Amino acid sequence: MTDAALRIAIPEPRPRGAPLWLRRRPELVLTPLVFLVLVALWQAVAWSGVVSAFVLPAPSAIAASLVAGLRSGLFLQHGLVTLAEAAAGFAIAVAAGLVVGTLIAEIRLLERTVYPCLVAIQTMPKIALAPLLVVWFGFGPGSKIAVAAIISFFPMLVTTIAGLRDTDRGRLDVLLALGAAPLRCLVSAKLPGALPHVFSGLSIAAVFALTGAIVGEFVGASAGLGYLIVQANARLNIPQVFALLLVLGGIGVLAYGTIQALRRRLLFWAPKEERSSP
Repeated sequence: MTDAALRIAIPEPRPRGAPLWLRRRPELVLTPLVFLVLVALWQAVAWSGVVSAFVLPAPSAIAASLVAGLRSGLFLQHGLVTLAEAAAGFAIAVAAGLVVGTLIAEIRLLERTVYPCLVAIQTMPKIALAPLLVVWFGFGPGSKIAVAAIISFFPMLVTTIAGLRDTDRGRLDVLLALGAAPLRCLVSAKLPGALPHVFSGLSIAAVFALTGAIVGEFVGASAGLGYLIVQANARLNIPQVFALLLVLGGIGVLAYGTIQALRRRLLFWAPKEERSSP
């Protein structure tokens, strides 16, 4: 039997070590491991009595409060209220950011007159505006939606402007050489080229909208997760406060993950780094 036949007949030994999926995605194991280590250390500190349970409750007490809130439906009921307020504010911010950002990017006069005013408004602490918005829109969901929209508007505005100005110049030159009107250039070249930047703004705005809804509920509300946090803090129910923070974190991760999934789905034509970047 020739050497070539021997190489075909005898399979090459597989390299020993970690599985291929683990070598490619080590974070799938390392991230849960780090989390478990931190929780174990936290639990040990709580059991040792070094830190008062009133200041830092044990993870087991937080988990019990989380399970109780989910089973009773209390967290779900108020979570839907907060989610609806954040979603409405997010939708308003996205629509306004896209429209205003496009106008500023296309009209130089607006950039010189309107954009500085928007930057000045952005520098104001939003928590200072929340009481004023409550006076204007009342204690209902309107004031929470307004806070969420204001906080998440600026990321959409900035990323839209940056995306429209980052258009491939060669593509624009081809369209202009063919006699395309400015509106055709905007629709055919600038807006598609701006989508990676826009999705980055969407990811940030989704998280900011949730923060805005919570800030509005802190100021004055009768429902929502922010309202529950204020009530739990007033009752000195610290484990429930931590449990509600975990619920908010889960909602934020879900919103961010949804935007990233849509980004990978819709930007299939873009380079890999633009499909996966935040």
